[in-house]
Order: sequence, then C-alpha cells, then structure tokens
Amino acid sequence: MNRDYPLDSVRNFGIIAHIDAGKTTTSERILYYTGMSHKIGEVHEGNTVTDWMEQERERGITITAAAITCFWHPTYAMSADGKPDLAKKVRFNIIDTPGHIDFTAEVKRSLRVLDGAVVVFDGVAGVEPQSETNWRYADDGNVPRICFINKLDRMGASFERSFQSILERLNKNAVRMQIPIGTEENFEAVIDLLRMKSYHFEGEMGNQIIEKDVPAEYLEQAKKYRAELVEKIVEQDDTLMSAYLEGKEPSLADLKKTLRKATIEVKIIPVFTGSALKNKGVQLVLDAVVDYLPSPLDIPPVHGIDPRNGNEIYRHADDKEPFSALAFKLQNDPFVGALTFFRVYSGTIEAGSYIYNATTGEKERLGRIVRLQADKREEVKKVFAGEIAAAVGIKGAKTSHTFCDEANPIILDPIKFMKPVVSLRIEPKTKADQEKMGLALKKLSDEDPTFIISTNTETGETIVSGMGELHLEIMVDRMKREFSVEANVGEPQVAYRETITAEAEAEHKYIKQSGGKGQYGHVKITLKPMEPLVEGKKIPKNVKRYDDFEFIDSIKGGAIPQEFIPAVEKGVREAMGRGIIAGFPMVNISCELTYGSYHDVDSSEIAYKIAASQAFQDGAKRAKPVILEPIMKIEVSVPEKFFGDITGNLSGKRAQIEGFEDRPGGIKLIRATVPLSEMFGYTNQLRSMTEGRGMAPMEFSHYAIVPPQVEKQIVEGKK
Repeated sequence: MNRDYPLDSVRNFGIIAHIDAGKTTTSERILYYTGMSHKIGEVHEGNTVTDWMEQERERGITITAAAITCFWHPTYAMSADGKPDLAKKVRFNIIDTPGHIDFTAEVKRSLRVLDGAVVVFDGVAGVEPQSETNWRYADDGNVPRICFINKLDRMGASFERSFQSILERLNKNAVRMQIPIGTEENFEAVIDLLRMKSYHFEGEMGNQIIEKDVPAEYLEQAKKYRAELVEKIVEQDDTLMSAYLEGKEPSLADLKKTLRKATIEVKIIPVFTGSALKNKGVQLVLDAVVDYLPSPLDIPPVHGIDPRNGNEIYRHADDKEPFSALAFKLQNDPFVGALTFFRVYSGTIEAGSYIYNATTGEKERLGRIVRLQADKREEVKKVFAGEIAAAVGIKGAKTSHTFCDEANPIILDPIKFMKPVVSLRIEPKTKADQEKMGLALKKLSDEDPTFIISTNTETGETIVSGMGELHLEIMVDRMKREFSVEANVGEPQVAYRETITAEAEAEHKYIKQSGGKGQYGHVKITLKPMEPLVEGKKIPKNVKRYDDFEFIDSIKGGAIPQEFIPAVEKGVREAMGRGIIAGFPMVNISCELTYGSYHDVDSSEIAYKIAASQAFQDGAKRAKPVILEPIMKIEVSVPEKFFGDITGNLSGKRAQIEGFEDRPGGIKLIRATVPLSEMFGYTNQLRSMTEGRGMAPMEFSHYAIVPPQVEKQIVEGKK
C-alpha cells in the first residue's frame, strides 16, 4: 500500500492562543469549511467537536489538545499565473490546543510535533499573557507561524492596536497581510494587500467569498500598507530587491514564493484578520496555511541519538527512510482504550507489525492504528512520513518515547515540561476506592506529564501536584467521572523548593561491622550553587548535568572504584529529595565528588550511597540553605474605578507592580509578579472587589528566595 497523496500537500499545524481568544470557534469553522462537519458547533452552546470532554463543554474551555485530519481546496492556491488552482487539495492535520495556563503542557507537546502554527489573538485585548508563553514555546522550537487577529466584530476591537501589540511584545517582523473594512458591529470584509482586492463573506455561514475592488475610501491606506509589505518581502531576496529598487514590481507568484520561504525560516510573521464567530476571514487563513506554512518536506530533518554508540543522526521526511516516530500524548479513550498519539518523522509502519520502542528497548505488536477526528476514530492500515496518528493498546509507551525501526534505532529529542507548582493531599473515601484510585492516578499521570503523583514518606499520604488550582480540580473531577473514584481532597499547597547559596565541603565515612562482611564507604564532596548553562559551551565528560542538579566526578587514581560512583550520585539525589530547612526537595545544586577511599572486602554500593547521602546533608547545612517559592506573572484587568483598591490589595500580597496599561472601555491593565502562596482563591476575591468585572490570568514565572519572615511562617506550617 503506497501513499495516495504527495507529501508537499500536507500541513501539520496547531491553533494556539490565550484563553478566550477564539481558538475552538476558529477550529469549528475550519471543520465546517473543510466539509468535516455539516453543522458549526459553538462553545457557548456546548456542542463543539474539538472540545469533546464533558468538563470542556461545561466550562467552555479547552483542556486537552484535540487532533483533526481534514482536507482543504484552497480558495486561491498559488499557481504560476496567480490564478486559482482548483485541482489542488491539501491534507490538514490540525491540533486545537488549550489556552489556559494550567494546561500549558498540551501546547508544549503539540508544538514539538507540529510544523507550523496559527496564533489567534482577541481583536480587543491583542497580545495577552498566555499568547506570550505560547509564542516563547514556538520560538523554542523555531516553529513557523501566521497570526489571525480574531473577534474584530466585538466592541472595542482594533486591528491596528492588536497588530502593534504583536510588534511590540512578540516579534517586530510581523507584517499586515490584510486590513479590515469596518470594525466592531460595522466589520464587513477584509482587504488583501498583496492582491489589492477586498473579500466579502456572504451566503450561509459565510461560505461564499465575493471578490471586489478595494473601496475608494480605503485605497490610500491599502497602498501605503502594501508598499510596507512588499518592501519587507523583497528584503529577503537580493534579486527581487535589486529589481524593486530599479522600479520593477515583483509578480504575485514571486512575492508569495519569497514570503513563503521567509515565513518558514521565521524571518517574517504574516498577520491576517477577521471574525470566526461571524464567519468572516477563516477561509483566507486556511489559504495562508497552504501558501506560507511548511509541509514536512520544508522543515529540517529531525535530530536524534543512536542508542548503540551515542552518535548524532538525522531522519528526513521520506517514506523510504527507516521508520521513526515520537509519542507525544497518551489518552484513555472510553471506546477503544489506551491511545498513544505519535508523529511519524520518517518511513512507514503498518497495523499488525511490531513497533520498537528505542527509549525502553522493548517491542510491542501494533494491533490497530487510527486517524483522529477529535473524538471519532477512523481505522487505517498504514501511516506514512509526515502523518499524525494514534496507536491502540500499546502498554509500555510514555510521552516522549521514540518508536523506530529496530535495525536502525534512533532516540529523538524528548519533550521538556515545566515542573508543577501546586500540590494537594488526596485520599480515597472508601476501601473500595483505594485500589481504583491508584490505577486512576497512574493513568492520568501517564496522560499528563505535569500531573505528578508522590507519597509523603512520613505520613503515607498521597500527594498530587500540578500547574494550578484548576488543573488539579479538573484531574480530581476526571478521576470521579471517568474512573468512578470518590476521594477526599485537602487544601492546595505551594510546591516550595530549597537550594543553597554558598559553597561547602563535606566528608563522611560509613563503617559498619556486625560480624562477617562489613560495610565501608567514604566520600568527600564539594557543594555549590549550580551555574546556568552557557550556550555553546561543551559539558565536560566527567560532568552529568540535569535540569536541577549537576554531578561532577573528579576522582583521581581510583580512590573510589568506578563501579561505586553511580551509588554516590544516587545517594546525593535521594538526599536532595528532603531539604535541610523544611523538608522540601532541593534544586539547582552542583555536587563534585573530590575524594574518598574504599575497602577491598567491605565496600559496597549501599555503603557509598549512605555515605554520600550523609555527606550531602552535612554540607548542605553549611552552604547557607534557603527556601524558594514559585513567583507568578499576573495581568489584572479591572474597570478604572477599582484601580486603586486592586493595586493596594496586590501590594499587600507582596506583589511587584511592573507596569500599567489603558485598555478600551475604561479598563486598566496591571502587570505584576506575585508569590503563588498569596494567590489561592484570588479569582473569587477579585470578582467580589470589582462587581464581577475583574480578570486576572496568571502563569508561572520563576522561583525566588522567600523573605526571612515568610520562611519562618513556612517552617511553622502557617503558609
């Protein structure tokens, strides 16, 4: 069975944005216009296709990334003469991602396997906090993107103000591809600056696109912005630039070809506009996806490591290359069971064959493969390079695992996730719930790498940790609905950390004689704060570096035999799990093993592990330990009359006010950073202080040392 479509007609892209910017509404229009659904679902009516979980429909928010495969016949596909190429059909693999910061892992993992992104903005608010976070994720992966300024029909909407916020806060290389005709309730059409035509959306659900001349009152403005756009494009190509300076206008085909290349290289960000809810502009964004976002052939080959020798290797988007794929999401499907979503980077795989997991070294039979239509599944026999699909019933797979050809193994770069910042205690209500709860928590943590399960060794209590109060609330709710587990839940707790601020040496000998074979382990270590990794600087071979810990093996002359060195590292890591001041996990520590000794008969792994653990505790006490607390970035928008009360209230919560901004409709925006411990229940407090009109999206920013008076409260259990 061979591929029945060309690889250059595939677009793998995500729809990302701040909460409430209109991502899911845009996705529903895409499904309708591509013929995937015959009725447009609405978020406010709770009948959308991509928000298929009960909690999503009840709350009107997206929680899990939903994957959709559909096909698009471009309104005007690029051809040599600039005329529509109606025969061209493009396969879209789309992921509609959540906007709420608590579900940021879904955005992170989706961007890792997608080739491009459509970033949706609210035409009233412009760039918002989660817009910036998602943009950073896209920057980290060098993901090409186009922008869609949505909701231009809303009161207070302004294309120009939103566009300027993109230039100022995200990327100065954004360019207007369109300008609107009218705004707010008078928004009626868009002007395409490249073609210098206006496009009107008429008929049922705006599915008739009528091309007209640019209205006379918009002509000068359109000419001005078109000149800016053309200049930006020709700057990317020396030949076009020379001709342009000589007064020769580039052809439409040349402009689009150059713009496509610049967009894929993230040198230009095209910006479009419209109103998804009012069915205006979405089809032209889909045309832009075809024209400017990359196919799998346009992106660099995927990078990985050969597990046999540690060498760097690459895989190209080619069906003939050895099979390689990355598992990016696990989901418990109520109809077919465990689903493992994966992106195929090279080669092909058939249902019924064996799949090799290079991360674990295990093989499993790949029984069934399904293509994804949100909550519906279409079974397929084979998947090809560049596709996104899901395997049914693979037991050993986790997020970030690599599937590949066993004869040509590769381990692809894993997806990195943020650490949780909020924890709570959870216990089953009845004996019958006990066993079910363990199974439910394991499945949920397999699905979501930012949902962490741990046990308090002193009390035996189960602790769950996540990205925010809403995240944990949803997880407990899912446990009840999907797994029928009733549980008692404690109050949310801040995920504090501990670290050291000075250097200290420590030495410990563990000697135990009890008749017969004894135990002997002796280590000397130096502890100091971990330095940030300098870009381009190579890590020495004797250094093992992790996100929050560095272990340096400086043993000379075999003072400690090599086989015991891993036990020393393990002892240190275990000791870091319980901090010096209040028992919180320790982070950002560099530990250098400088000296030690051994006994020919009595030395053992356990002895070195205990010696290292004790040495670490001794050294950490003298290295000026401190408690760290998570600091959140917050943007509070309130009516102007409440501005003074809210800033005063924030100051009382140890907030650092960073700036203010005026928004339409007499709204003040307050930007600040504030400790998470001060913010539990703040949403309800803000609503009561502002007659229900205040909003305060919040996201994790960084960890900071707590002031002495707060440290005292934490140690006493008051915070």
